[in-house]
Amino acid sequence: MDEQKKEEPKPAETPAPAAAAPKPPAKPAGPAPAPLDNELVRRLRARFGAAVGEATLDRKQAIVVIGRERLLDVCRYLKDEEKFDFLTDLTAVDWLTRSPRFHVILNLYSFSRNERLRLKVPVDGPCPSVTSVWGTADWLERECFDMFGVVFEGHPG
Repeated sequence: MDEQKKEEPKPAETPAPAAAAPKPPAKPAGPAPAPLDNELVRRLRARFGAAVGEATLDRKQAIVVIGRERLLDVCRYLKDEEKFDFLTDLTAVDWLTRSPRFHVILNLYSFSRNERLRLKVPVDGPCPSVTSVWGTADWLERECFDMFGVVFEGHPG
């Protein structure tokens, strides 16, 4: 009987490593916010002093930092005298490694002026509720509490 030699199977060749996927192009930098010193900001500073912090213009939107201790006064003034009659949104940003950790963000709109204004309120603890100024704040503050744990002092719920 003829013995046939069986060829031993060759070890599987290791495939060459795939070329690394090309990196996506760098995201283009947006325009840097510019300092803002318009009439509204000057009126806010004159009336509320140090409670009005940095004011910038970013993508055609005015953004003003407000101290939590005067938030209600500033909001009443903006609604009653500057005619920012609609709170379009209220949310928060969790900066995690910064202090204060949270910024409560209020986006306001004036129908008569066709103008938007964003308020940023740095908070490490409770934030005053603005439901007494804008009723729309009720559910927005509830959602902000549920999502970020920010407590709103004076909230009706």
